[in-house]
Amino acid sequence: MRAIVVGAGIGGLAATLSLGRAGCEVTLVEQAPRFTEIGAGIQLAPNATRVLRRLGLLDAVDAQSVRPSRLSFRIWSDGTEICHYALGREAEEAFGAPYLQVHRADLHRALADSVPAGSVRLDTRVVGIGQDDRSAWVTTAGEERLRADLVVAADGIRSAARQWLFGADAALYSGTAAYRALLPAETVADLDLPEYALWLGPGRHFVHYWVRRGELLNAVGVVGTDTAPESWTARAEPEEPLRAFQGWDPRVLDVLGRTGTVLRHGIHARAPLARWNTGRITLLGDSAHAMVPFQAQGAAQALADAAVLGDCLAGATPADVPEALDRYVSRRLATATRVQAGSARAGEDYHLPDGPEADARNARMAARAAENGFGPHAGAWGVDAFEEPSA
Repeated sequence: MRAIVVGAGIGGLAATLSLGRAGCEVTLVEQAPRFTEIGAGIQLAPNATRVLRRLGLLDAVDAQSVRPSRLSFRIWSDGTEICHYALGREAEEAFGAPYLQVHRADLHRALADSVPAGSVRLDTRVVGIGQDDRSAWVTTAGEERLRADLVVAADGIRSAARQWLFGADAALYSGTAAYRALLPAETVADLDLPEYALWLGPGRHFVHYWVRRGELLNAVGVVGTDTAPESWTARAEPEEPLRAFQGWDPRVLDVLGRTGTVLRHGIHARAPLARWNTGRITLLGDSAHAMVPFQAQGAAQALADAAVLGDCLAGATPADVPEALDRYVSRRLATATRVQAGSARAGEDYHLPDGPEADARNARMAARAAENGFGPHAGAWGVDAFEEPSA
């Protein structure tokens, strides 16, 4: 069985490894000329770390990560704790795998280092995709046609393959933009910061947690705004984040005031699709279900896609590919779509104005914490990618 994976992000790398474990000969095609350290913090809930364990990578990623003991929700103005939800050992015992916080580059490196070097074609841009009854192929900018038994398009939120398969549809702006920064631990050592906290306020929220073995603080401020470009490299003006969070708890302002480079980007998502596959070609990860990050499930859902894809292709023959891809989508689409919707709702909930609505939200959150210890974001953690869904 031969497979081509387009895109060497987290989903594409994981798909390459998962398909390789299923017995496929995989070619991974990536347009970038080299792997570089981009992005910032990523949270890996137990549904993600179970996949890493299956791929044999959990120990390597864990060694570069932080295991938070709890998530604290705070009021924007004075830091009063609304509630806290359990993580750490309690989450690991309840869900069978740890909750990790990691720099994206460290996760990407662990995945990339496990992919056989001969399987990767960097600096190769795909400009077309096609299939017939017996095979599928991609066409490169160099006018090569690479042919296989299936093609997996993991080419991200701006997926060209999605448009080639299902027609033009634009990424959807969420109405929010994020300020992102990484701070060395010594620059904030004197601040009384919770280890992992999410501060809620009118029209915006602020989250911070540790990555890279506790050496870096990942800080993200999300604000409602009419428009913002989608870019991982656009810099904010030095005073812009401080103006956006004027009047907030001094600890939030201290973090923002001590940042060096702050990046600003618009947060986008994609509309849910009724299907991800056609014939021998399928979408995976953000190309299929890009979501806002407010339940920290984007990477986890891509990893789950990869796990199920490999599971469905194990033991299959080339003739079985269309049916195997149907099974993959049937096992993953409903869950990913549900998480997409839940993430969007969480963002709306975080930004309620002060008053009765925010008070009611805070009461609900506190009641949930008292009832079972885990937040509503934990609803996806118990979904096991390696189990067939019940009828």
